[in-house]
Amino acid sequence: MARKRRKIPRRGEQLSFRPRGRGGARPGAGRPLKPGAGVPHLRRTSLSIHHPVHVTLRVLRGVPNLRRRALMKVIERALRAARDRFGMRVVHYSVQANHLHLIAEADDARALTRGLQGLCIRIAKRLNQHLTRRGKLFADRYHARALKTPTEVRHALRYVLQNAHKHALERGEFLPSGAIDLCSSARYFDGYADRDRNLVLEGWSRDPPPISSATCWLLTTGWRRRGLLRTTDLPGLPRPPRARKR
Repeated sequence: MARKRRKIPRRGEQLSFRPRGRGGARPGAGRPLKPGAGVPHLRRTSLSIHHPVHVTLRVLRGVPNLRRRALMKVIERALRAARDRFGMRVVHYSVQANHLHLIAEADDARALTRGLQGLCIRIAKRLNQHLTRRGKLFADRYHARALKTPTEVRHALRYVLQNAHKHALERGEFLPSGAIDLCSSARYFDGYADRDRNLVLEGWSRDPPPISSATCWLLTTGWRRRGLLRTTDLPGLPRPPRARKR
């Protein structure tokens, strides 16, 4: 029986190979994720100096509740020491049990990265020293989202400053009218429509604010065109309708 002659490709012709079922993109391929990793290591988008950023930083499991007053003072000292460094400015913040929310301004994406790296190092060193622990403190790389419209900025301010109120309501706790979260920058915030601006918080820190003043239009003026916040506004709840003028 005569053998089948092998076809010889012409000059410049692409050779073809039969797939063998291995290699290539497939589900589950690649380096496995670390336990608890929640932020994918994708290339970060460019950042404009005109757009503030909502940043979330999570700590590892086993770290005590960050809302303890002693730990809050340590975090605020770190924020105060890191003010206006590397072209990044923290304008608002909120500390929850196992994570931090920041609203920051940065000259560009590199300034944001360097500023957050420096801030995280300061917080980790000071908290580790206070808690007599060693090692890594933050669980993963930070999550950042640029805020490009007045509506986005207003929603982010409400989310950051009122987040503890929402969690309290979910636990069945009812806070008094006009109450603000002392584990946040709400006590320095002048954008509430229903808060007494002359309110004095007895027994709390008398140190200078650990935040910087806003400079971009969206944080100084733009978001206010969508209406001031109220201390009863909670993230995830519909905004009450405005009263019509007669």
